[in-house]
Amino acid sequence: MQAATRIAGLLFAAFCLAACSRHGQETTAAEPKRAAQHPSPIPDDRAQLVTVVSNHWTDFRATLRRYEREPGEKWRQVGAPVDVVLGREGYGWGRGLHGNGRPDGRPGPLKREGDGRSPAGVFEIGTAYGYASARRDLSVPYVQATADLRCVDDPHSDHYNRIVSTADTEIDWKSAEHMRRDDDLYALALVVEHNTKTTRRAAGSCIFLHLWEGPDKGMSGCTAMSRDALEELAAWLDGDAAVLVALPLSEYELLKRPWRLPLSAKPAYRRSQ
Repeated sequence: MQAATRIAGLLFAAFCLAACSRHGQETTAAEPKRAAQHPSPIPDDRAQLVTVVSNHWTDFRATLRRYEREPGEKWRQVGAPVDVVLGREGYGWGRGLHGNGRPDGRPGPLKREGDGRSPAGVFEIGTAYGYASARRDLSVPYVQATADLRCVDDPHSDHYNRIVSTADTEIDWKSAEHMRRDDDLYALALVVEHNTKTTRRAAGSCIFLHLWEGPDKGMSGCTAMSRDALEELAAWLDGDAAVLVALPLSEYELLKRPWRLPLSAKPAYRRSQ
C-alpha cells in the first residue's frame, strides 16, 4: 500500500513538472511574438536618421533631430535639436516604410488630401528641388525648380502625387503646386516619400521638407524650418542613407524599442502654443 502511494505521488509530481515546463515554454515563446508586433521598418543598412517629434497629434510645432550610426551600433545624435513646424492640424498616419496607414492598428488619424496634417510614420527622403541652377554641395539628387514644374495634388489626375513638367505632360488636373513659387518656401525642398511607392488617391500628396514662414505658422501638410536648419540638414544627407521618423511623442515612446530608435526624443521647441 505504501509503495503504491509513493508511485502515485511520483507520477503526480512528474505530471506537475511537465505541466509547469510546458507553461514556461509557452510564456517564453509568447514574449518574442509580442515584441515582433512592431518590427523595425528602418532597413539595417541606413546610416542616417531624422526624427521629427511633436508633443501631441494635434500640435503643429515639433523638434527635429539628426542621428548617425555605424553598422550594428546604436544611433548617435549629430548637432543640436531644431525647431520645426508641421501641418497646421498636426499629424496623421501616412503611407511609407512603416506600411500604409496605421501600423498594426495603432491609434491616431489617417492622413488625407487637404486635411492640413503632416504624415506620421517612417519615410525615405528623396530628391531635392530648388531655385538654384545646381547644388554641387548636396549628395542627394538635385533638380532645379523651373517655372514649368508642378506637383499634382488633384486626386482625380493620373499624375497625382507626382512632379511633372507642363512642357511634356498633358494637363489633366485642376490643382497642382508650382515648384518654382513666387516666394522662397521652395528655394530648397526635400521630397518626403509619402504615398509614392503605391500611390493611393486622396491619401495625401506633395509632402516636402522646406523653408518656413516662421515658427508660429503651421503648413498645409509639409514640415518646415529655418533656412539655416534646412541647409544644414540637406548638406548632411548622404545620398539615400537617411530615413525620416515623424511621430507624436506618445507613439514614439511606444515604438522606440521595437523600431530600435534613440531612446530620448522629447520635443524641445522653444516656443509653446
